[in-house]
Amino acid sequence: MKSQISTSRAAFRFTQLLSATPRGAHLARLLAVHQLAEWGWPPACTASESTASIVAELAANAVTHGRVRGRSFRLTLTIEPSHTLRVEVADPRGELLPRTRTSADPAAESGRGLLLVDALATKWGSEPRPPSGKTLWACLPLP
Repeated sequence: MKSQISTSRAAFRFTQLLSATPRGAHLARLLAVHQLAEWGWPPACTASESTASIVAELAANAVTHGRVRGRSFRLTLTIEPSHTLRVEVADPRGELLPRTRTSADPAAESGRGLLLVDALATKWGSEPRPPSGKTLWACLPLP
């Protein structure tokens, strides 16, 4: 497992490829919390807790809906100059775009993840990742 961490005037950036498995999704959440702690936001702060929830949901979606056998997903965290954290999770299934919902069926066992992302992030969306993938992203303000 090779990660890339860069620090420049423009941004702090962390990128990691992870296996498209439940274990990989769990590791993505742990790595995000650890990286934020390295950058100065401890695990118990609101920014870290919100990031952990967003990473967990986006990584779970990548593993559940974006999985291609033998391919990984990518977690990227970027602190932008505007003191905004951008969380990105890229997977190889570009044809399966997220569906925007305004509510979830109370009896359903799934379908609330992106509602949670919408509640925690200031903005979020998806974009194509050529040649065949997609990236789901979410932005959070950092104190």
